[in-house]
Amino acid sequence: MGLLKKKHDTAGQVDKSRLPRHVAIIMDGNGRWAKRRGLPRTAGHKAGAEVFRRIATYCKDLGMEYLTVYAFSTENWKRPAEEVSAIMGLLHQYMLEAIDSMERDQIRLRFLGDLSAISPELQALVERTNAISERIQGFQANICLNYGGRDEILRAARACASEGGEITEEQFAGHLYSAGIPDPELIIRPGGEQRVSNFLLWQGAYSEFYFCDTLWPDFNESTLDQAIIAYQQRERRFGGVK
Repeated sequence: MGLLKKKHDTAGQVDKSRLPRHVAIIMDGNGRWAKRRGLPRTAGHKAGAEVFRRIATYCKDLGMEYLTVYAFSTENWKRPAEEVSAIMGLLHQYMLEAIDSMERDQIRLRFLGDLSAISPELQALVERTNAISERIQGFQANICLNYGGRDEILRAARACASEGGEITEEQFAGHLYSAGIPDPELIIRPGGEQRVSNFLLWQGAYSEFYFCDTLWPDFNESTLDQAIIAYQQRERRFGGVK
């Protein structure tokens, strides 16, 4: 009951008239969460996947437009093969479930990253979720998969160079994986670390950052409320003065 009361109390302080349109989250701490419980790291990733489902639904219900999560980076291939395989298996399961529920829940899915490196089976599921998303209006969850901010910027720079002429910010942004998506106003990193880890380097230029010690599998609606409240208390000047 205490947790439910805390959730209700913090939700009451969120000003829904000033919600960020787009929140991004670095889902950190799955492995440490599992280790503290004497469980394999894969158990932490499974618990983290369930939290993503719940937080995505909560963001939609609050009235946000976009949620972007860092699911698997270009550097995560360095992890043990067993762990990488488990993560991909969880993603496969999630996408199958999403295909059955996206239209019912009115949640669009978009995958950001170099998808050429994932299995043909996962690529086929991405195509299916894309097709379903085209039929849905409203909230969109973006999953960064085999994603790296530096890689994304290099890719966009090469595309602009091949087109020739003067390069503008708008042209450059149009070649990013996130083309057409507004930049996140708020980037959240649970897990106790305070770094961006190659996440949304271009898009996060003027994002507000919120760090907390909560490990991702323990992240809940109340934690998100606290991050939003902190965001709403800040004065955003974008390099100017007020």
